[in-house]
Amino acid sequence: MMPVEQAVGRPIGAAALLVLSGLFVTSLFVGVGDVSIHDAFTDPDALYLIAASRLPRTLAAVLTGAGLAIAGLVMQTLARNRFVEPTTAGTGQSAALGILLVTLLMPSASIALKTLVASLTALAGTSLFLSIAHRLPPTQPFLVPLFGLVYGGVVGAAVTFVAWHADLLQFVEIWTSGEFSGVLRGRYELLWVSAAMLAATWIFADRFTLMSLGRDVSVGLGLDYARMMQIGLVIISVVTALTVVIVGLIPFVGLVVPNMVSRLMGDNMRSAIPWVAGSGAALVLVCDIIGRLLRFPYEIPVGTVLGVVGAAAFLWLLFRRPAHA
Repeated sequence: MMPVEQAVGRPIGAAALLVLSGLFVTSLFVGVGDVSIHDAFTDPDALYLIAASRLPRTLAAVLTGAGLAIAGLVMQTLARNRFVEPTTAGTGQSAALGILLVTLLMPSASIALKTLVASLTALAGTSLFLSIAHRLPPTQPFLVPLFGLVYGGVVGAAVTFVAWHADLLQFVEIWTSGEFSGVLRGRYELLWVSAAMLAATWIFADRFTLMSLGRDVSVGLGLDYARMMQIGLVIISVVTALTVVIVGLIPFVGLVVPNMVSRLMGDNMRSAIPWVAGSGAALVLVCDIIGRLLRFPYEIPVGTVLGVVGAAAFLWLLFRRPAHA
């Protein structure tokens, strides 16, 4: 049975990698500046444009998509609920609160310091959300995402209120509207930390899979549940904080991608991680390219495009019949 599954899975994996590679190359040559493949090898100005802007933007989209998808997968495992993700459970809003506090108290703070503070506030906000979510009736799974929306709305309202009093609403709009137009060489490199978080998820994948069985079962199997909860919270908080600091809030990636992959791959996190990361990267790349082309030469923020595409995909997931095992 296993050789047959591998024989079927390898062509699908190769095709998926080919699609992602095609999107990556396409992203390098889509934009206001007219650059062809020939120019990339013969024109120094075109090469500089690709190296300074197009390549960093494309890498940022890949890292952001993969990171957010993995963060959503981990959050759904910790919450034991398929309808939550960092942007709908207060994590992104808590990260924005941290950036706002740094901006108020230390206006000249570096991106690294902003990321650190945003990670800490995102960690605190996510911890509070999960502690309350675990007290909700497990027989009412839709209460968790509803509470997440309310909770995130309250934190977001607090951010807006403080920013309004401090005359910083224009900055809040930047943090809450994800886009890659401002990504340049030297302003995205911290996103590589998301790759480290992806590697950490891979290392602890089997333990996260056990956590999805519940606290009592996983502890009975010898898992250090509290420690794994801490590791998962760090992964979610760091990825979300990095995204908010560098590109802003990007919705639905962590919600839609893990759900779609789980319908095809099941709940084994180790086998699902490569597909979740690759699908998240592809989804963000596609939406970023669409945003650049819809009103060319102007851009539509990728967060806006994903708001439409992600909402449609989420509704499809809600109303489609559950997949059979």
